[in-house]
Amino acid sequence: MSDSPDRPLSGFRVTGLEQYIAGPYCSMLLADAGAEVIKIERPGTGDPRRQMPPFAEKDGKKKGAGFMGYNRNKKSLSLDLRAAKGQEIFKKLVAKSDVVVENLRPGSMTKMGLGHREMRELNPRLVWAIISGFGQLESHQGPYADRPAFDIVAEAMSGMMNLVGYQDKPPSWTVYGMADIVSGIMAAYGVMQALLMRERTGEGQVVDSSMVDNLLALNETMVTLYSVTGQEQKRGVPTVFFPRGAYETKDGYLALHVPDNIIWQRLCGAMGREDLVEDERAANSLARAANHEFLDPIIKQYLGRMTRSEAVDTLNAKGVPTAPVYSAKDVFADPHMEARGLLMPIDDPDVGTYRFTRTQPMLEKNTELPRNPAPRLGQHTREILEGLLEYDPKDVDALAAEGVIETGEA
Repeated sequence: MSDSPDRPLSGFRVTGLEQYIAGPYCSMLLADAGAEVIKIERPGTGDPRRQMPPFAEKDGKKKGAGFMGYNRNKKSLSLDLRAAKGQEIFKKLVAKSDVVVENLRPGSMTKMGLGHREMRELNPRLVWAIISGFGQLESHQGPYADRPAFDIVAEAMSGMMNLVGYQDKPPSWTVYGMADIVSGIMAAYGVMQALLMRERTGEGQVVDSSMVDNLLALNETMVTLYSVTGQEQKRGVPTVFFPRGAYETKDGYLALHVPDNIIWQRLCGAMGREDLVEDERAANSLARAANHEFLDPIIKQYLGRMTRSEAVDTLNAKGVPTAPVYSAKDVFADPHMEARGLLMPIDDPDVGTYRFTRTQPMLEKNTELPRNPAPRLGQHTREILEGLLEYDPKDVDALAAEGVIETGEA
């Protein structure tokens, strides 16, 4: 799908057995890097996120915004994998693919005889990435392997949810879909490693990306604190670092973090409270955390006298890293975001132009990403079957009439 033949993954073909967020985000990363991504979707309905709000609408047509955001630069093959002829098409496609990305319910492909074991017999060079809640690698399979999962399950079991919010209130979730997106990123990272290894060994392998595993890896601070000290972090209560959090100014909130004595000394200088540098109650990070009830009102009073921009400018000038707490409107209006090109305009022929986040990181030689819109259901079915798999057009017509495929044609 990439217009540029020299993108990092140009020439690689990815088949997506994907839905919702995690799998589509992984394959979108690969597509943005130049891979040809063929997304397999059920005829009639496709990826469930096609029908999930919010919607982009124009002239009576509408598209699920979440689908648009995670499925750019892909091709849509509408294929019934439950039909014998659909399975035959899938096998032919996998034989010509480098990578399969799967985030269906655990075991569903194996039950149809189309799992990674069977398909890698057809194509030993195949890299098969599985994204699931609890992990599918046989050598490291736990008792929860067959459970379904959404992102909040991973937030809960990784200990992350227990740390979000305040001690006198229930645990809280973070950002919707974070576990899915992180797991998509980790799966794409694993795919890159497996492709690199394939250059040396000639063999593909399974990439196992678990949402619980990935969020636990992000929650390293909790693990380290308990492992080394036996101490449990408390929700909303500083245990190691202080100050750290959101502070209110005259017209909004800013985020402040003081990890060491150097930054603390700078903050005290900015506040005109150099006396706190020598105060035993603020002698180090642990002391500041233990005495946060004494220090917090001092910091709040200082910041509360300024506007957000005044406070941010003053503290950054003093060498105290801080930033405004942005809303979506703030993000869209920020000149730095614009200069970095972080909100990419994607022109959809059905519903118009909308901006979506740019995948990361940036490469010096490939700063611009392809901007093809998310495909219509079955938009590329005929192209793939007739061009790549060499089906006769009449056979494609027959498969469409039988409901094995959907061509996306009027």
